[in-house]
Amino acid sequence: MTKQRITVIRGDGIGPDIIDSALQVLDKVGCDFEYDFADAGLMALENHGELLPQETLDLIAKNKVALKGPLTTPVGEGFTSINVSLRKKFQLYANLRPVISFKGTKARYQDIDIVTVRENTEGMYCGLGQTVSADGSHAEAKSVITRAGAERILVYAYEMARRDNRKKVTAVHKANILKSTSGLFLKVAREVAQRYPDIESNEMIVDNACMQLVMNPHQFDVIVTTNLFGDILSDLCAGLVGGLGMAPGANIGTDCAIFEAVHGSAPDIAGKNLANPTSVILASVQMLEYLKMGEQADKIRHALKDVIESGDRTTRDLGGVHGTSDFTQALLERL
Repeated sequence: MTKQRITVIRGDGIGPDIIDSALQVLDKVGCDFEYDFADAGLMALENHGELLPQETLDLIAKNKVALKGPLTTPVGEGFTSINVSLRKKFQLYANLRPVISFKGTKARYQDIDIVTVRENTEGMYCGLGQTVSADGSHAEAKSVITRAGAERILVYAYEMARRDNRKKVTAVHKANILKSTSGLFLKVAREVAQRYPDIESNEMIVDNACMQLVMNPHQFDVIVTTNLFGDILSDLCAGLVGGLGMAPGANIGTDCAIFEAVHGSAPDIAGKNLANPTSVILASVQMLEYLKMGEQADKIRHALKDVIESGDRTTRDLGGVHGTSDFTQALLERL
């Protein structure tokens, strides 16, 4: 049988350290992948003169599955976001951001289990109509919502909920003000909800959703929303379980998927063996589930839970005093 090939983008800052940790874990659990390494971000800019080289795009297209660390897009220098470019290039329309409570973290809540399903290619991040007047006094950007795009992400959310035995889907919108764009999304959400009578459907205005997530997060199960709102809400949800270091992300298309740590590159601690690799390890778990390798995914998740709950060689953000390598070793021993 041909081995599964994975395109691996180590990324910038702490990216190489946490990606190497994740690869050790995948190897230890017996995944037997073949890895093709590719550059993107500042490392690619230095080595190839561009943030997203064609060789990297070709490897992602060839292997159809990629695991990546955090990437840095230079600010204010005319560069397009690398993550947005990847999502557009490979039509990765669904962004899955699950958050689950782990005992032993400094999180304010326990028993959180929420998945944000974010439309990944339209809305305010479509990149259309961005203009600034010559005198710098006026700026515009266009938000685009299509019926096809809205229906695609809503159906994905309901199908995922049904597959994973989840009970409730909440569509988040701002249709009371953004009557055209958010209005269309809400209209399609109501239509799609009728096709899934076995799943409880709810709708919520985005500002109220933010408040409700802080006051009573346990009322949420699956959240489905547009691009900008999903970006904000998924980070808020990460805060419920201890921060972005505990939150993975999956970008799913029709025939390609990229799995990633959702936090930044943290250049201040790069190369210092301090980073918590949990986010990208959980992204690896998402990748295994996508590849229908549920047994290996469960083993990693259970081992990770035990390391964090017992406080065995945990990193500073988890209340410990250890670094990336010690944390990884504790995980490997359990596997």
